[in-house]
Amino acid sequence: MKVGLFVTNQQKLTTDMVSALDEQFAMVRHARDRGWNSLLTGQHYLNEGDNQQLQTVPFLARLAAEAGEMTVGLGILLLNLHNPVYTAETVATLDVIARGNFIFGVGLGYRDVEFDAFGVPKGERVKRFEAYLDLIQRLWTQDKVSFEGFGIRLDNVHMNIRPVQKPRPPVWMAANNDPAIQRAARLADAWLINPHSTIDTIRRQLALYRSELKTVGKEAPRELPLIKEVFCARDRATALEMAGPYLLAKYRDYAKWGQDKVMPDDTDFNRSLDELIKGRFALGSPEQCYRELEPYWKECGINHIVIRTHWAGMPLATALSSMRLISDELLPALRKV
Repeated sequence: MKVGLFVTNQQKLTTDMVSALDEQFAMVRHARDRGWNSLLTGQHYLNEGDNQQLQTVPFLARLAAEAGEMTVGLGILLLNLHNPVYTAETVATLDVIARGNFIFGVGLGYRDVEFDAFGVPKGERVKRFEAYLDLIQRLWTQDKVSFEGFGIRLDNVHMNIRPVQKPRPPVWMAANNDPAIQRAARLADAWLINPHSTIDTIRRQLALYRSELKTVGKEAPRELPLIKEVFCARDRATALEMAGPYLLAKYRDYAKWGQDKVMPDDTDFNRSLDELIKGRFALGSPEQCYRELEPYWKECGINHIVIRTHWAGMPLATALSSMRLISDELLPALRKV
């Protein structure tokens, strides 16, 4: 089992972002020094409400300097918002910065404000996503590339900057609803499983994912990654007290943004924390968190868990207290899986 750290780059409006960046360095250094395997962070634009967010590409490039031998990755880049030539050269640059130890995580996105800001019509979202992903990979691997569409015109161009990894970095595709799961099976090296779904939904969708892999003649992925909300304390009551308000606030923001409206199985994030936790989050002692996570590898075949244990507004000391318990007690148990 590989274990990664998902570093949030989202903070409250009252937060000093320079100080927050120093705190994120501290979390990355802890993970680096205690043998965590990977480091991911995500992307949004035009954060609403009481939120501000660092942009993922420069943020991740800076974190890579602290990450040592950890694999770093985009978790995720909103692919269809960006010109594919920009993305191809930027991701190749990140792969160089990471010395070829990099994951290209991509996703479609769901917020109208982002699509509108970047001029992506609703009817073109999936078409652009698929065309851009194909074009980026062609730019990395082919000598001459031509393309015309979506306001882009390439006439036998050659891109000189290439990724270190050959033929390209692994593509992990985030997906929430069933058609997106099938798209991940067809177009990506792995489905990056979200932290929002319950384990019952994940079980069902994994069957769909594996069926689609078989249909298109692809083998099971070498890595099957899952992002998971985890907080470790000495007992469940303490974990709920320490982490509950920040985690609940995160999912209240998701509800305002409409994240739950693009989820399957009638998901509703406007619930109490107790209702949200069931089958979804792992909060409690290291032993309790282990038991909550156990079905993911025993029943689902997950072999790379990316843990988010810090949410906007949470003090650094609180996040580090969870990370220490994860490093001391949960990580050694997961290593034996």
